[in-house]
Amino acid sequence: QVQVVESGGGLVQPGGSLRLSCAASGTIINIQEMGWYRQGPGNQRELVASITRGGNINYADSVKGRFTISRDNAKNTVSLQMNSLKPEDTAVYYCKVLSVRGNTRTTDWGQGTQVSVSS
Repeated sequence: QVQVVESGGGLVQPGGSLRLSCAASGTIINIQEMGWYRQGPGNQRELVASITRGGNINYADSVKGRFTISRDNAKNTVSLQMNSLKPEDTAVYYCKVLSVRGNTRTTDWGQGTQVSVSS
């Protein structure tokens, strides 16, 4: 079982910045990919950014140039630096962890952290 904990959400003005962090822990973990998803009011959950153990990165078009994802494989953590925030970035942000145990791929989610962007 993998435990996933996010932190760093909050209230910011448009144009402001936040940094989200996510830590995975539990039994011995072979994490292949970590990423951030978000779900705003009335919207479906969508991919924001992801990064593999090897460093391959994928961003949603809506956040390219504004958000930066990074990871520390040794600590099983991933961060999301969010700059130039817009009201449409308002959402609950969830950390996703993809791990492999034997030949079984498992996805675990954090509880979410609220990001609110408004004047």
